[in-house]
This record gives sequence, C-alpha cells and structure tokens, in this order.
Amino acid sequence: MNIRPRRSALYLPASNPRALEKARTLPCDVVILDLEDAVAPDAKALARAQAVEAVRAGGFGARELVVRVNGLETPWGADDLRALAGLAPDAVLVPKVSDGGDIAAYQAFLSETPETVRLWAMIETTRSLFRLDGIARMSADTRLSAFVLGTNDLAKEMGATLTTPRLPFVGALGLAVAAARAYGLAILDGVFNELEDEAGLVEQCRQGVEFGFDGKTLIHPRQIEPCNAAFSPSAEAIRWAETILAAFDLPENAGKGAIRVEGRMVERLHLVAARRTLAIRDAVAG
Repeated sequence: MNIRPRRSALYLPASNPRALEKARTLPCDVVILDLEDAVAPDAKALARAQAVEAVRAGGFGARELVVRVNGLETPWGADDLRALAGLAPDAVLVPKVSDGGDIAAYQAFLSETPETVRLWAMIETTRSLFRLDGIARMSADTRLSAFVLGTNDLAKEMGATLTTPRLPFVGALGLAVAAARAYGLAILDGVFNELEDEAGLVEQCRQGVEFGFDGKTLIHPRQIEPCNAAFSPSAEAIRWAETILAAFDLPENAGKGAIRVEGRMVERLHLVAARRTLAIRDAVAG
C-alpha cells in the first residue's frame, strides 16, 4: 500500500521570499505556495513569479509541493496557470470549485504541464456541497486527486459561525470525506484560525482524524507539530494493527471472514484498515 503522508499542509504566501526559503526547512508534509487568499491584488504578479522560481529551484526535499492558483473567474487565474506550463510541482490547487465543469476547465489548462502534476480542488462553495459526487467522479478522466476543505469560505457563504467544534459544518465535512473516499481521492481538512489557541487546534485535529481526513491545512508553522502528532498513528493504534495482521496470518484463520482477537470481533474490513495504519506509519517514518 503506497501512501504519501499529508498530515500537515502549510499555506505560505508566494509573495514572501523569506517564507518560501523557510518552507524548505519546516517539518510539514505539504508546502502550498499560495497565489490566492494570502496575496494582495497588487502583489499577485510578484507572487506568481516567485512561485515559478521556487518550483524551478526545488530544494523542498520529501515535502509535497503544491501551488494554489487564483480562480479562472479572476483577472489572475489564467496567467497563473499559464505560468506553470512546463513546470512540475506535485500538484496545482484550484479554488472555489462548484461542479465538474470547473474541474474540466482547469484540466484543460494543465495540458502543458508534465503528467505527474496532479489537480487538487478546494471544496469551499455552498454549491459544491450538493455536487460532491459529480466533482469527485471527474477523477476518472482528469488529474483530480485530492479535495481540500475551505471552511472559511464555506462559513462566509453560509453565514455560519466557525467555532472549534464546527457544528454547522459536520454534515458537509462528513459528506466531503465520503465523496473523496468513494473515488480514491485524498482529502485535507480546513484551517484553524486561532493562532494562540493550541488546545483548540488539537481538538479540531482530533475531530479531523475522527472524520477520516488525511491531514489538515495550516496557516502558521507553529501549527505543524500538533497537527503531525494528531494525524500520525498512535503507539496503541500501531500495536493493534500489527496484532490484527498477525492474527489473520495464522494458518487456522486463513480464509476466515471474521475472527476473535483479544476479546473483540475483527472482520477483514478491519484488516484493510490495519494495513492502512501501518502504511501511514511507514510513510511518516520514510
């Protein structure tokens, strides 16, 4: 099972050269060079140029390198995508996707980038929540490989309050994860805005783990370590996964659909989950 760790995905404004340099040393799994929300209109061209140079220069090590472009409906989106022609970040993250047609439009702009470049989509509009299946289904014919939740924009459109427990968004979060998993997509949780509230961040990361997210998007380096800890398998989870694998490997359990392990009923679906847990452990260690 080949799983790439995406526990922590840090947004960094591409207009800030110091941030771009620091990104090469941070312990996050994903670096997102942001041309959109984190960049003022008068700095868009500079951010684009510096992102292009950063992708060309490389030096991000094992970190996954993603560029978030401006939307095609803005004055900068098409130029952002054209600037990436011929370059090979790991992925291009596109904002405010509302339906499968948006995915098709962005896919067309990626024709000049290497085949290895994936397409990630922000789920952050109210319209998208009613079209999650159709959007995720586009992965069959496009480069779409991940969803990223944009909870701030969702809160704005809904007129909802974005608290730590995120009660108004529970349904949306669950459905987004379900749609992603139905089509084999990775999925990252939205950001936590309160930089001084580490307890709140830890709680929201715990919630994200329970929902089944692969990791969380972040807005400050200080959020990386708590996020990495939350989305890494615990020692007990690893022990239990190894126990399940060992139990199913016993000759007397060959071919059985369900067995008893340490007083618990374990089915083959738990075996799949156990293998995923150990794959994540190995990916993080690697």
